[in-house]
Amino acid sequence: MFNKSLKRIFDLFFSIVGIILFSPFFIIIPILIKRESDGPVLFKQDRIGINGKIFSIYKFRSMVVNAENIGGGLFNTADDPRVTRVGNFLRNTSLDEIPQFLNILKGDMSFVGPRPPVTYELGDY
Repeated sequence: MFNKSLKRIFDLFFSIVGIILFSPFFIIIPILIKRESDGPVLFKQDRIGINGKIFSIYKFRSMVVNAENIGGGLFNTADDPRVTRVGNFLRNTSLDEIPQFLNILKGDMSFVGPRPPVTYELGDY
């Protein structure tokens, strides 16, 4: 129990520090995404968390709106035309992952541990 509490304190502390340090990106990136394409700034996707709990993971949107219904569907390829120019930069620099600090702050996921899989990846988990 002590280890879980310590891990949660670690997650809370570093997610708050991350949000503060990356706060300029929470302003700049949405502006860049909106200038390039219409639609939401954040991409939400259901993932499987601890004890099989489903939660929405947040990322900055890097593809055109409705990309899952265009071309390769849920799977992307190298040089996927659905990825925007800004999105390509965000993916290459991993800046699209910054909103996950919010998931960590909420307790949906942790800095330490396996990456939460998408719901369709594990079937009846």
